[in-house]
Amino acid sequence: MSSDLMTGSHLARLAASVVLTFAAIPCLAEAVPVEVVAYEGGYTLVRDGKPYLVRGAGFVGVSLETLAERGGNSVRTWGIEEAQSTLDEAAKYGLTVSMGLPVAAERFGFDYDSAESIAEQRENVRAAVLKYKDHPALLAWIIGNELDMSFTNHRVYDEVNELSRMIHELDPNHVTTTTITALDRETVELVRERAPDLDFVSIQAYGALALMPKAIAYLGEGPFMVTEWGPLGHWEVGKTRWDAAIEPTSTEKARHFLLQYRDLIMPYLGPGLGSYAFLWGHKQERTHTWFSLFMESGATTGAVDALELVWTGRLPENQAPVLESISLARRSASDSIRLTAGKGYVAKVVAKDTENDELTYQWSVKPESDATSIGGDLEASIADMSNTFDGDSNKATVRLVAPEPGTYRIFVEINDGHGHAAHANIPFMVLGKRR
Repeated sequence: MSSDLMTGSHLARLAASVVLTFAAIPCLAEAVPVEVVAYEGGYTLVRDGKPYLVRGAGFVGVSLETLAERGGNSVRTWGIEEAQSTLDEAAKYGLTVSMGLPVAAERFGFDYDSAESIAEQRENVRAAVLKYKDHPALLAWIIGNELDMSFTNHRVYDEVNELSRMIHELDPNHVTTTTITALDRETVELVRERAPDLDFVSIQAYGALALMPKAIAYLGEGPFMVTEWGPLGHWEVGKTRWDAAIEPTSTEKARHFLLQYRDLIMPYLGPGLGSYAFLWGHKQERTHTWFSLFMESGATTGAVDALELVWTGRLPENQAPVLESISLARRSASDSIRLTAGKGYVAKVVAKDTENDELTYQWSVKPESDATSIGGDLEASIADMSNTFDGDSNKATVRLVAPEPGTYRIFVEINDGHGHAAHANIPFMVLGKRR
């Protein structure tokens, strides 16, 4: 399989041949220059005079050493709140940073017809660029995030162009981009027409990445990067009869990561400059596991193993457990399971471990999320419920006592004792007690 992963365009072969090291970047007094260069009919990033294919992830709350150990070479951010520490830690482990700049989306109330608001935002961007432009770990500037989401005023991209011009004047050593969610010709051409000063366009797609074979016809007319990709989103999967999204298991997600990279990213490296997977860390978005490549404990999931494989051509010596099936009351998540309050039901998971490590199990129940946010906006975490199991809840098979009427999810986390985990959940509805 590893030989298949290393095939692709001429640029992919060139970039794959570049010897990357995880030795720390020297603390230089000046920036490491980066540019986009036309190469044999395609494009490549060139950093310090050498081709640089981004193999990265967006991260939050975990050590960047974990990324370097798995074969990644870059991280991206969505803001500058911890810019200095991120850049310093990246340099320590031989990584680069694509830095998100504080540019607001229209959906948050920013008015791109307001000269005063635009002037203030420009000064914030100017200050950030001047502060961090000479850091040796800096790779690129990301001007805002998903500014096309729910936007109506096309002048946002006129301003993106002005910001890009300003950044290039202040910092001629680094490249600029902006991210979009719509993988369609109209949006891509709008951004390129109104913001021609950008060095490349960045796309963020999950299930929609499947459109790449058709989209490359117009996307590949210039350089681009995939700055977010990952599992199917909660807006892209099947639902229960009460509209609860059915989350893939961690093992299903790992397979998805592998196939997405092999079939929808690797073949298009050339105009494509690399990618950032989502999310190297842990966050709540509909569930605490949906986009999290790490568990709250810090254990890594199978998707991390998949990324190591596509980045390096090899699997880790010890891999995450494989989850084969999960059921509640002998039914699966797609069965829109309804239970009766107060009654007991069997929940069962079947898993195995490649290295035959002893597995431990941890079950929990949480109320269904009522969040309606979009674009990965902040969501509050959801606490576990108490008194939901009859007996031991640390076995492969447990007995759930249905709580009061409402909608819930039952979760299971499986650990191998070596810092690796698998997980799954099933949404269920509880009806009133039977008379």
